[in-house]
Amino acid sequence: MSADGLVVADLSVTYGGHRAVDGLSLTAPPGRVTGLIGPNGAGKTSSFNAITGLVRQSGGAISLDGADLLPLSPAARARHGLGRTFQRMELLEELTVEENIAIAREASLAGGRPWRHLVGRRHDRSTIRHDVEEALAVCAVTELAIRQVASLSTGQRRLVELARVVAGGFRILLLDEPSSGLDANETQRFGTILEQLVAGRGVGILLVEHDMSLVMRISSYIHVIDFGKPIFEGSPAAVMASDIVRAAYLGSEAVEVA
Repeated sequence: MSADGLVVADLSVTYGGHRAVDGLSLTAPPGRVTGLIGPNGAGKTSSFNAITGLVRQSGGAISLDGADLLPLSPAARARHGLGRTFQRMELLEELTVEENIAIAREASLAGGRPWRHLVGRRHDRSTIRHDVEEALAVCAVTELAIRQVASLSTGQRRLVELARVVAGGFRILLLDEPSSGLDANETQRFGTILEQLVAGRGVGILLVEHDMSLVMRISSYIHVIDFGKPIFEGSPAAVMASDIVRAAYLGSEAVEVA
């Protein structure tokens, strides 16, 4: 089996006569944060939706560790190891933190066998409990386990959302604006947790994010798109130094690169 992680080649997505993504190619390997940045409307979320199977691509190839994902449903892509968060958090507010994480883990275990939701095996219950506890610890929200999600701050909810996808045991995580709504201290903490997740578990992350300080700090490699088209790729330092990127997106913004 290939260990390349997520490989996207010449991806295109068309809505009616509008091409939202036009020839995107990227690799998001395990053990690395890969950034995907660009202005609003550049095609970042459309790329995520095509990669995860929520919309149909009009061209290109998508594979995960050598396995072709194009024929697979979103659920089957998840079972192959592809996890995803969304700009708008998808949490069950009336449930506790640990219940939210447990439901997500249970769904990933059931996969294409929905009867396992109804007839839980002892081994499954033990696995779910272990993975929930581990995800709580990794995302530093153990003390929130019995809190109802509705009572949490935005920063805490973002960490719970991350814990849900961590509990799924995915190999590659697609994180869509995960720091949205966080203040500077919360964003710093969130970035540290992502770095620890990559270093400790070898997870690969494809990160869509507008907070350039966070992107430049934790990404090893960055792809830049504008109007659906790739316009630049390289290290954080190369991206910051690019006149093309500055003209299309960053402007005169100065961001310190670690």
